[in-house]
Amino acid sequence: MKFSVVAIVSLLSSALAHPEVLSHREIERRSAISKRCEATAAHFNRKRVAKRMAKRWAGAGNTTYQIQAEAPYYNSIQNDTCVLTPTVTGGPYIWPNSQTLRQDMSEKQPGVPLWLDIGVLDVNTCEPLPNVLVNLWHCNATGSYSSFTGRSPNTPFEQLLEELGVDIEDLINGNFDLHTDDTTFLRGMWPTNAEGMMEMKTTFPGFYVERAIHIHVQVYTDWTLRENGTVSSGNAVSTGQLFFDEDLSSQIMALEPYSSHVEIERTLNSVDTIFTGATNGYNPIMSVVPADGADYTNGVIGYITVGVDPTGNSAGGGPSGPPPS
Repeated sequence: MKFSVVAIVSLLSSALAHPEVLSHREIERRSAISKRCEATAAHFNRKRVAKRMAKRWAGAGNTTYQIQAEAPYYNSIQNDTCVLTPTVTGGPYIWPNSQTLRQDMSEKQPGVPLWLDIGVLDVNTCEPLPNVLVNLWHCNATGSYSSFTGRSPNTPFEQLLEELGVDIEDLINGNFDLHTDDTTFLRGMWPTNAEGMMEMKTTFPGFYVERAIHIHVQVYTDWTLRENGTVSSGNAVSTGQLFFDEDLSSQIMALEPYSSHVEIERTLNSVDTIFTGATNGYNPIMSVVPADGADYTNGVIGYITVGVDPTGNSAGGGPSGPPPS
C-alpha cells in the first residue's frame, strides 16, 4: 500500500460526519471476542506490570520528579479492556509524512507527561501480536496538531474549508491539502516486541473543536520504512481512537497550559460522535495510574490492550486499504 494525498482524503467528508455505524450482529461479535480474550488479556497485563515500564523512563521527560519503581499498577484487566478496535476515522490531521519511528514523541511539548503502554492481541487467537507497528498521533495541550499548526483548533472543519475557499472535491482530487508545515511533535510509531507490547512517551493531549480528548492509533502489519523513519508501505489492519476518563481529563485540563485554551468549550465523551460510535462492542478508555504513585498532575501512565485482526477483518470489512481521513 502506498500513501497519497488522494488516498488519505478520499473518505474525508463522510468519515468526519458519519462515524462507523455497527450492526447489532457486529456489536455482538465484538463483545463475544472481548469476553473470550478476557483471561488472556489479564495474563498479558500481569506480564506488562512485571516489566515495570516506569523504571525504564525514570527521570525522563520535561519534569523534575522521579518515577517510582514501586508505583501502583493494575494487577488485573477488566472484561471490556480487551479492545476490539474498529476502523474509526483518522481525522483531517493525519499526515503520514510526519509519523516518525521513535519511542519519545513529546518533543518537549508543554503539559503533563504521558507514558503509553499499549498491548496488541490477535482477536482470532487471543495471543499477543509481535512486530506490528503501532502508529500514534494527537493534538497538543491547546488543540493544535503538528504539520497543521497554521490551522486554528477552534474552527470547525466545514467552516475552515469555507474560509479557505476549498471544496471537499478539491481535497478528494488531491488539488489541495490542509497541512501547513513540517513539524512532527506528538506523532510517533514503534513496533510491538516479542510479547506484543510497545511503549511511547508523549504529552497528555488537549482538545479542539467538536471533539473529546483523544489519541489516534493505527496498527500495521507487513510494514516497511523509508530511510527517514517514516512508513513507506504497510497493511493498516486497524484504525481507531483512544480516550480518557472524564474525571482525569477534568483534573488535567485545569492545569496550564491546558486551562489557557478558553476560546471554545471542551467536548465531553458523552456527546462526541466518534466516542459514542466507537463504544459499540468495545471500550476505548485507557486505564491510568499516576506515574509517581501519587499525583496524576505529575505524569500519567496509560494502559490499554488493543485487539486487532491481522487479516484485516477486525472492523467487519475486508482487507484494509489506505487510512481513512
